[in-house]
Amino acid sequence: MSAPEPDYLRVNRAHWTKVNAEYTDAKAETAWNEPEISWGLWNTPETQVKVLPDVRGKDVVELGCGTAYVSAWLKRGGARRVVGVDITPAQLDTARRLNEKQGLGLELVEANAEATGLPGGAFDLAISEYGASIWCDPYKWIPEAARLLRRGGELVFLRNSTLSILCMPDEGAVQDRLQRPQRGMHRLEWADGPEIEFQLGHGDFVRILRDAGLELLDLVEIFAPEGAVRHPYYGEYMTVEWARRWPSEEMWRARKRD
Repeated sequence: MSAPEPDYLRVNRAHWTKVNAEYTDAKAETAWNEPEISWGLWNTPETQVKVLPDVRGKDVVELGCGTAYVSAWLKRGGARRVVGVDITPAQLDTARRLNEKQGLGLELVEANAEATGLPGGAFDLAISEYGASIWCDPYKWIPEAARLLRRGGELVFLRNSTLSILCMPDEGAVQDRLQRPQRGMHRLEWADGPEIEFQLGHGDFVRILRDAGLELLDLVEIFAPEGAVRHPYYGEYMTVEWARRWPSEEMWRARKRD
């Protein structure tokens, strides 16, 4: 008998079904066709962040892939096999439509990124851009990512910066002062979603990575660049002015120990 589904999966699936209908389905093809890899709210170029390993000839799994534009970028970048995992059928339908149209050969799986059901030791890279990295419990999804990786394989993920979460009120945009305690921070429920995220401090993430058999290689803090404008859909919670002064996002890179 399988374990019952965590409540946050149901809540977040409903949230992303709504977001897909309102925004991501219409924007997905544009994202799939981006000429270069870029990350997050400010479309920060990978050439600036320099967090990805060489994916040519590698096997990749994207955890919480949504419409799978990151998977598409990596497959076009030379990855041998790319598997996208997500819990939301609507987003996977969008990904399948574009995958068929472009003939990239992505493998798209409906599953919880905390327990994918995929074979262990099958991938060289696990990646998440605002997927499992904030919508799944890091005490569960990071060990699962480590299980999926071969020795020497890498985990790369993008999340909100810890500072931005500490400065974010329960409703409204990020402020220029602390709004919540860091001690005990883990599961956050946003009333205006409704949605349930998981956010931790840096020390907690480092310990989770270490306990999962991963060593931290890099942590890149991302600021809004010159000329940045608010994101057309997600920009209500983050002003350009705030993100010019403090890091709004973080990219983490870790390697599975031999």
